[in-house]
Amino acid sequence: MIDLPGVGAYTLAEPTVWPVSATPAASRIVYAAAHVVADPLGDNTPGSPAAVDWDATLRFRRHLWSHGLRVADAMDTAQRNMGLDWAATKELIRRSAAEARAFGDPATLVACGAGTDHAPDAGDLHTITAAYAEQLETVQSAGAGVIIMASRQLAKVATGPQDYHQVYGKLFGLADRPVILHWLGEMFDPQLAGYWGSHDVDTATESFLELIHAHASMVDGVKVSLLDEEHEVRLRAALPEGVKLYTGDDFNYPSLIKTGSHALLGIFDAIAPAAAAALQVLDAAEAACDEAGRERLLASYDEILDPTVPLSRKIFETPTYHYKTGIVFLAWLNGHQDAFAMVNGAQSARSLLHLSEVFRLADQAGLLADQELAVHRMKALLAVNGL
Repeated sequence: MIDLPGVGAYTLAEPTVWPVSATPAASRIVYAAAHVVADPLGDNTPGSPAAVDWDATLRFRRHLWSHGLRVADAMDTAQRNMGLDWAATKELIRRSAAEARAFGDPATLVACGAGTDHAPDAGDLHTITAAYAEQLETVQSAGAGVIIMASRQLAKVATGPQDYHQVYGKLFGLADRPVILHWLGEMFDPQLAGYWGSHDVDTATESFLELIHAHASMVDGVKVSLLDEEHEVRLRAALPEGVKLYTGDDFNYPSLIKTGSHALLGIFDAIAPAAAAALQVLDAAEAACDEAGRERLLASYDEILDPTVPLSRKIFETPTYHYKTGIVFLAWLNGHQDAFAMVNGAQSARSLLHLSEVFRLADQAGLLADQELAVHRMKALLAVNGL
């Protein structure tokens, strides 16, 4: 039992033991967007260069691979544009791809974000394209897959869809393999409002689809983080054959994956054991020969993932871009890192009441790997805060 502020006396649920299999799901391609572990002795105050605990950061990626998940690295979950500077990002890309070689092909096991955040003052399309090209080359040289991230600089400079098409068209010409495009909604980054050339989502979607259809052979898939299930289903149906929809919807992922989306999700950093187990069940359901067996397996899939949704919605509640704090908090509770510390001091971005509810919901979803350790660490956090 533990006394949680905002919750009261809380008795933990029976622990869940998740099966561990490094065999990836066959029916879906799934990436967990991974966080970085800050060096607790480094100067990670706001505005300082990121000090990263590389051993713990890479150990966490091995944890994700051990569950059969791919890793999406150097993205918003890793605090791009929120404390992870370009020097640390380059090192992360290099180290993550090198670590993946022990598990298989790095281009398959890890995909990394290429953006323009190292050139915050880029003020024209030529400079923005050059900034993108530099990061694209960094990712490709490391041997990782490429995710072309949305650019704050492009969002600021672009006057319409044609500017996005011009920049992205040049990037496709520089890519040595099909890439993943990332549409990150303004709830994750307000500076990306109006991306693809319009503040109207339907108009922006038309522009996005026009770009994809024009370059379909160079687009592996699209990662969409708009938290709009109906929009994602419509977009998925409109994609060219062979182009995947990677859901980035941390509110509605169980139903979207079940109905056909692949996944690239920050919440899978925190719920990897449950996600991997559910995907194995989904594989079995889609291979089932009889309808009754299929329905039983799909019900089991729901039973695994449904309890994770309240946890995810809490972690990603408004302001959504502070979700990284909850992700790192759970990694600390589960023993994946020694300190609840983040680059840019972002561990302070959520309240103690928020974190207490994250603790409770994680336990309800069977995602406290070692309850004794989690309770000990939660009590220590409460004591530091005078409780």
